[in-house]
Amino acid sequence: MRIVENLAEIGAQYDAVFCDLWGCLHNGIAPFPEAVAGLQGFRASGGKVVLLTNAPRPRAGVEQQLAQMGVPTDSWDVIATSGDSARLAMFEGVVGLKIYHIGEERDLPFFEELHLIENCPKVDLVPLEEATGIVCTGPADPKADPSAHRAELLYAKQKGLKLLCANPDIVVDRGESREWCAGAVAALYTEMGGESLYFGKPHPPVYDLARRRLAALGTAIADSRILAIGDGIMTDVKGALGEDIDSLFITGGLAAAETKTNRQPDPDALDQFVQRAMITPTYAMGFLR
Repeated sequence: MRIVENLAEIGAQYDAVFCDLWGCLHNGIAPFPEAVAGLQGFRASGGKVVLLTNAPRPRAGVEQQLAQMGVPTDSWDVIATSGDSARLAMFEGVVGLKIYHIGEERDLPFFEELHLIENCPKVDLVPLEEATGIVCTGPADPKADPSAHRAELLYAKQKGLKLLCANPDIVVDRGESREWCAGAVAALYTEMGGESLYFGKPHPPVYDLARRRLAALGTAIADSRILAIGDGIMTDVKGALGEDIDSLFITGGLAAAETKTNRQPDPDALDQFVQRAMITPTYAMGFLR
């Protein structure tokens, strides 16, 4: 693992990046100017930028969110979301078509018709008692402990329902506030003996989607020329290792305290962190720039 100063230091080795959003490009409220500049520079040198996010929403919703935040469109080429990957599986019936939804009202576009599928079936949102499966886009209250869902998860487990997790992240930082994600609910369900299905990083389906989106830009790029960038050691970095893709770990996000990141991580703290995780990135940097 090598600590680097900026993306430009290693960018010439890669033709594309799969870049995480939350904690790398923005904090849920505003973009990071240095990160924007780093991606703009990579694109200016001929590289392609796929924004690869565990957001449980369709990419159109993520694009709208980025525009509202003020993320310049010339800092990325295309978006791939865990929401898109999970929606495809849902409409293919992996948890049936009578769905009990765990999540916020803002995530309801997840259930809108998917035009990629010819004669797309209709999904019905129903009470838990009538459901064939669960879709979790996040806790109903991201600030509340996921154990608030224990009673309904216990009932679902007794019925033998599968839970489709649209965002494998456990937590995310919105500004200075930490919030729970769908992955925390799915992990709880698994601990209780239920079956959870995952479609975002570090799981293969979302990387397949990212590669398809990259190929649709008109250039065939080998995995050896793709760099995954992210602040989640168990999602971004673990997923990259599983896909045999190099990774750039942004230590100033979720692991800022553990890696003692100021502008850059403390080398000893970083070494201890990756040893505990038993996952080693190719490169590390305090903040994307």
